[in-house]
Amino acid sequence: MLGRIRRLQQRHWRERSKAERVELQSMVTWHSSIWVLPLGWLLLPMIGGLAHRLAPVAIGGLLLAVTLLQCAAASRVLGPALDHYLARAELPARAMRGPAVLLGVALAAIVALATVDGIDAVTLRLAIGAVLMPFGLPYALTVPVRTFLRRAAVLAALIVAAFAAVRASGLGSFATLIVTAFATGFSLAAARCGAWTLSVLWEAERAREIEARLAVAEERLRFGRDLHDVLGRNLSVISLKSELAVQLARRGRPEAVEQMIEVQRIAQESQREVRDVIRGYREADLVVELAGAQGVLMAAGIDCEVRAEAARLPAEVQSALGWVVREAATNVLRHGDAGRCAVGLRMREERVVLTVENDGVAGTPHGGGGSGLPGLRERLAAVDGTLEAGLVGKDRFRLVAEVPLKQEASEVTS
Repeated sequence: MLGRIRRLQQRHWRERSKAERVELQSMVTWHSSIWVLPLGWLLLPMIGGLAHRLAPVAIGGLLLAVTLLQCAAASRVLGPALDHYLARAELPARAMRGPAVLLGVALAAIVALATVDGIDAVTLRLAIGAVLMPFGLPYALTVPVRTFLRRAAVLAALIVAAFAAVRASGLGSFATLIVTAFATGFSLAAARCGAWTLSVLWEAERAREIEARLAVAEERLRFGRDLHDVLGRNLSVISLKSELAVQLARRGRPEAVEQMIEVQRIAQESQREVRDVIRGYREADLVVELAGAQGVLMAAGIDCEVRAEAARLPAEVQSALGWVVREAATNVLRHGDAGRCAVGLRMREERVVLTVENDGVAGTPHGGGGSGLPGLRERLAAVDGTLEAGLVGKDRFRLVAEVPLKQEASEVTS
């Protein structure tokens, strides 16, 4: 019955994004409303409000059975209706035909109960509201608001006219109109408000994914620029010196050996510099990395606070910690569900401590060669640093990098 909910439950709650959590909660609420409200408005009042004669009991049993079928049909169509509203899938043309037929049968059964005088006035109005809500809630997701209101007004007029013909009463007609308006209005508000909130959350989720992809693309561009800077000039020099060595060798000049030795030296230097780029050992400005991480996270809608005690750190320590900041911010964007992130840099005796903490527990850096936690530990190991990462409580993830200072850092103004 609740296939949509079961699909959403395939993953653990903490592994879902905010939009997925809200969608699951909304689906549970809607399904509960579809079953609890109609049956509460119909079953309990009918126990005391139904006349104990054969015809009213038979029609009342039919009405209860049809209402149960209504609830089941509404639960079945609710997921496709939500997908239609969120533009994730087209709604089948006949999806609402069955619920509409059941609504007509239920209203006809209520009119029949009123005709045989088998139900009191209060239970009669409650029964009208009970059969309208299972149909109205999913239907409100399939048509524009104006169309829903226009058709609801026509249906309300028909219901009032039908029951006025059976039980002519000005006050009774007004009460019927009020109940009909409440049931349709409640269905519209419950469905559209929740669905609109979901659409906004999914838009924010898509924006965050795009922001994360842009951050990754920017990092790839930076990596490409670094490789170009390292290899471009050296390869040009190698090419020129190789050509010169060939020309000198053809002429039998001994300088050709010197040129090839120089080519070998430049090639080895290029290899070393490429390894430095790949491992992230090139010098980086830690202050720039902190500001960049804050800017990227804030642009992605994540409240980011940076508190840093400024100090003159050795270049290799700045480079290692700068990479930790960059990698941690990227993982918060790509793998987390964070709403807030705090970055702290402080001096503790003869150690510098970098802390990155966020409230998205899925933001754990992935493992793998050269990236994630193993890659960060490898980079920090070059400066005798350590890295600890894990959950703090139930909903926070903290990464702590500590690097010993071989010589005391000179404090400057914060």
